Amino acid sequence: MAASTSFRISDTARARLAVRAVREGMTATALLGQLIVEGIDQLDYPGIIFRGPAHDRRAALAAGPDVWEVIARLQELDGSEEQRISVLGAESGLHPRLVRIALDYAAGQPQEVRDRIARNQAMAERSRAMSRQRAALLG
Repeated sequence: MAASTSFRISDTARARLAVRAVREGMTATALLGQLIVEGIDQLDYPGIIFRGPAHDRRAALAAGPDVWEVIARLQELDGSEEQRISVLGAESGLHPRLVRIALDYAAGQPQEVRDRIARNQAMAERSRAMSRQRAALLG
């Protein structure tokens, strides 16, 4: 539930917020809320940025893949946390520190990451099913 809060921001900040909100197709209030949440997450998890359009923002490593991609791959691997981090680092070239940043973010925002992984798995399954259906049509 949203609560009314009053802030004083500079005319320059207000104008830039309004222009960007129009460009994103959202209200200035919604954009401000998004910027606050993402900004706090970036302060809490240095190395995390946000990518994608306003309606589909996702956390990512500044110099790497989306957080959900890192976590999905870690879940596929066997071994201790450190062993998984080591394997992923060797596979991807990601420094272990970056993998830990993604893991920390995911631990703080588990539902967001789980939802993104589930969404990707569902899309992959739909793609596999379509491939099977095409193959069946072609005999």
